Amino acid sequence: LTVSARDGGGLPSASNAAVTVNILQTVLVPAIFERSRYSFSVPEDAPEDSVIGTIKAREPPNSLQVVSYKICSGDPHGKFSIDPQFGIIRTKKLLDHEAQSVVVLTVQSQLGNSPVYSSTQVNISVTDINDNPPVFPTKSDKVTISHTQPPGTAVYIARAEDKDSGLNGAVKYSIASKQSDAFSIDPSLGVVNLTRTVFAEKQQEYTLHIAAEDCGSPSLTSLLVLTVRQDRDINDNSPSFVSSHLSCVMEDVDVGFLVHHIIAKDPDEGRNGQVTYHILSGNENKTFVLDKITGLLTTAQFLDREVQERYSLTVIALDDGSPALSATQVLTITVLDVNDETPVFLKQLYEAAVHENGDPGEFVIRVEAVDRDAGLNSLLQYEILPGAGYEKFKMNSVSGELVTAASLDRETQEVFSIKGSPSRSSTAQLHLTVLDENDHSPLFVKTQYQISVTEDLEEGSAILDLSASDEDAGLNGEVMYSLIDDTYGAFAIDSVTGSIITTKALDRETKSQYTFRAVASDCSTHFPRSTTVMTVLIQDMNDNAPKFEQSYYKASVWEGQSPKTDIIQVFATDLDSGLNGETEYSILSGNENATFLIDSARGILATNTGLDYENTSSYRETAASHQLVLLASDHGTPSLNSTATVLITVLDVNDNPPVFSSPEYHVHVKESIPIGSHITEVSAKDCDAGGNAEITYAIISGNDRGHFCLDGRTGSVNLMKTLDYEDTTKFTLVIQAT
Repeated sequence: LTVSARDGGGLPSASNAAVTVNILQTVLVPAIFERSRYSFSVPEDAPEDSVIGTIKAREPPNSLQVVSYKICSGDPHGKFSIDPQFGIIRTKKLLDHEAQSVVVLTVQSQLGNSPVYSSTQVNISVTDINDNPPVFPTKSDKVTISHTQPPGTAVYIARAEDKDSGLNGAVKYSIASKQSDAFSIDPSLGVVNLTRTVFAEKQQEYTLHIAAEDCGSPSLTSLLVLTVRQDRDINDNSPSFVSSHLSCVMEDVDVGFLVHHIIAKDPDEGRNGQVTYHILSGNENKTFVLDKITGLLTTAQFLDREVQERYSLTVIALDDGSPALSATQVLTITVLDVNDETPVFLKQLYEAAVHENGDPGEFVIRVEAVDRDAGLNSLLQYEILPGAGYEKFKMNSVSGELVTAASLDRETQEVFSIKGSPSRSSTAQLHLTVLDENDHSPLFVKTQYQISVTEDLEEGSAILDLSASDEDAGLNGEVMYSLIDDTYGAFAIDSVTGSIITTKALDRETKSQYTFRAVASDCSTHFPRSTTVMTVLIQDMNDNAPKFEQSYYKASVWEGQSPKTDIIQVFATDLDSGLNGETEYSILSGNENATFLIDSARGILATNTGLDYENTSSYRETAASHQLVLLASDHGTPSLNSTATVLITVLDVNDNPPVFSSPEYHVHVKESIPIGSHITEVSAKDCDAGGNAEITYAIISGNDRGHFCLDGRTGSVNLMKTLDYEDTTKFTLVIQAT
């Protein structure tokens, strides 16, 4: 709740207060203060830590809890403290009656650690000490008088202000020292008068020491030095008021509003005819301000007719002659009423009981309110605040009597509000209690519910609080809850609160939806029932990792294939749904030089570069093969994954010719070696594999006479005929490897 404050003058508070009301589930009894309001007084000169008073709250019977106290409002500047254990209130800082004369504290009691509190109001009056002397506006002043002025003429008005209150602020005036007995002073008004003529005296100037003394004990005093000079000019006319002595003003005018124009005429000329205006009495609270030159009287504070309806100001008109002549007038100001007071009910809560099904016109209760305004503004009219069922009652607008207008039904309406009229109003609540019969069945808020829960809920988790209302009271309105359909052991309902809870772990992959009915019944003998259909959708959680169909795959590919040639497609399945079940494929390891790539969505493994069987030795686990580790990941958070191994064999293509270990072989033999002797052996290698690498040797030229034979498998050259150096000194054989 947000609470604002407004004083009697209409000024709102600078800030609002936030009030938090906690509604407790169980009835807890707080500690109760012995009094709802305490009143103490303390002098403003009390030293710090002075005891002001003690408050006491009594704990409930048989309670073992300790009562503690704290100040919860009314002390924004921290001037007070309270003993939390004994309730003793002390001063914490120096006080000042002139700054704040009344302090209203709200003290709160708490019983142990209970969340229940009680409060009381503590009113502290800061009594005044005479610590401020009267103060003149100036320490010295001068005035000129005429030597012809008669005795009793007012020549000067001394004004001193004292900030204290009561007798401490009441000022009385006296002439402390004077050179002549020609002057006297009114002790209350401070008006300096002539006691005799000064025409015959040669003295032209008089010095008066005027003392302003308050009525405190001990009293305080201040001095004003007044110099009075004679003037031979004659001031023989006093001012005369020409403005009315009556005025009126509305109570809701702003500060500074012009209330009255005071006018006084003086037929003298020059300074003798210059008139100034002053308020002598009736303005002790400084409600008004009078311009001493123009005579304009304005408000200095907000007015409130309910506080003060009439002001009587004694006004003096004083000319500037020497001595000054004056005239006084009593100005009566009447404050006119404005409808600014709200009617207030004598009770904020009225309670009454009436039987349902009674005849119209049955008397219920009489309410009463008061209004501090006057005249028509204080006349009240009563009416029922519009609301559900308000047409079933009639309110006498003058007397405030409430009667029924129709037969009542307790379940239709229980609370009615009454407000005042016309332009300002007040409301009060009227609680009508109607005796109940079991004529209503419990009703669920909705006939069907559909909720979604995650499959990772712990057993015993509450998923929904069902609520059924029964407009009856007592046992007739107490609702019991139950389930009437099979929930496969997954759910149960609290029979009192209607809270549905899980009774086992849920698994969307096993069952993704449950549908069952809940029943609400009251405790009467007739057991009227109400049902609602519950649909519980199990939301997927990423609790299943993708799983390859095989943990080990084998595939082969011919060397020399162009890039992006498909080799094999792998599959991984994920039992989850949505993003949790979407699988993405990647190569985790074994893919040196990015030889292969995989389609992340379809799982198709393909070549990324041209393969060469003869250059795969650095990737081999076995001859001419690649072993890749594939990763299948889902898109859940966090992501789950699994791996599989793929062995890719690169198949050989006969793309390499045999290569001899040397392009030429030179052999020297003696002509006498016998037939069958081993001459030499040639050797060639083929980078291909298998049959493509099996080499056959043959002599294609240079052996026309058949001197040599060549083993086609081993490449061994042997002598077949006798050599004759004189016949042939050199043979050149051309051998082919295929």
